Amino acid sequence: MRTTSRPLAGAVLSLSALLALAACGNDVATDTAAAADEAETVTFTWDRNTAGEDEDPAYEETTVEVPADPENIVVFDMASLDTIGALGGEVTGAPLDSVPEYLQDSLAEDAYDVGTLFEADLVAIEAQQPDLIVIGGRSSALYEDLSEIAPTVDLSMRGSFSETLERNATFLGEVLGAEEEAATAIEEIEAGIEEAQQVTADAGTGLGLMVSGGRLSAMAPAGADASGRGARGGLIYDTFGVQPVVEDIEAATHGEPVSFEFLLETNPDHLWVVDRDAATSAEGAQAAAEVLANEIVAQTTAAQEGQIHYLDPTAWYVVFGGIETAQIMIDDVLQIAD
Repeated sequence: MRTTSRPLAGAVLSLSALLALAACGNDVATDTAAAADEAETVTFTWDRNTAGEDEDPAYEETTVEVPADPENIVVFDMASLDTIGALGGEVTGAPLDSVPEYLQDSLAEDAYDVGTLFEADLVAIEAQQPDLIVIGGRSSALYEDLSEIAPTVDLSMRGSFSETLERNATFLGEVLGAEEEAATAIEEIEAGIEEAQQVTADAGTGLGLMVSGGRLSAMAPAGADASGRGARGGLIYDTFGVQPVVEDIEAATHGEPVSFEFLLETNPDHLWVVDRDAATSAEGAQAAAEVLANEIVAQTTAAQEGQIHYLDPTAWYVVFGGIETAQIMIDDVLQIAD
């Protein structure tokens, strides 16, 4: 009997030990699962304009829980596409016809088309069951429809260019698990912008100029339009420190369209030119350099000193944000230091 009772006691002891270990294991598993649950989403909050097209803006605080490390990301905002790619991520769905050549590497090899910058192919997107949808700027009006398909965030410009880029890069870095890469990129861009500002500080006056269809439009500091269409046109002044040739460009031009004579009258030291037709691939359009090659412009200080600077049209007009694009813009401004 004793020979059988000893093994039984040992078996009971072993079973008790196993149960205890299992209980501990369950606690560890529970803690691990809880930690995993906490890390499963990233929160993004912004003020969303809920007003209709012809109504005064009405903003509503909107918070969205975004899945961490999403596998299937749809992006309508080119600046966000840029940043996701720069941080090592990959976008599976985008308006493929609108993706610039230099951002093609941000797309998955089998990336699918989701429509245009303004209109979403909701059927195609829903069929792909994305984990995350990113909109911004031109595509902001798509929020209601897209948010019914998947968590959707609007990364439009809010605040200054630098503030927006830092906020969006930080958020996307958290989503992709690339926080350190995002922080490093932000530091490098801030340093680049400061360097550009130091160069423009002693460069004299300047005028941002948009050329399209053979016509000229003067770009002005954004002012109250810092988060809208004016933000794009004001970047050369607001972000990169170019001194406007006249104190109030918009008032001086009675809007935006200007003549060649206006360039001679105001006579800026530098002309900063965006070829809109090149940015939009307008067929048969005359290049901005050809438009400005005339006797009136030739009399300006900018022309005589070789200080007509052609900015990357895609970076400044289509994307104007994102990590790689910001560096392109910095390099464009630093060309006057060469």
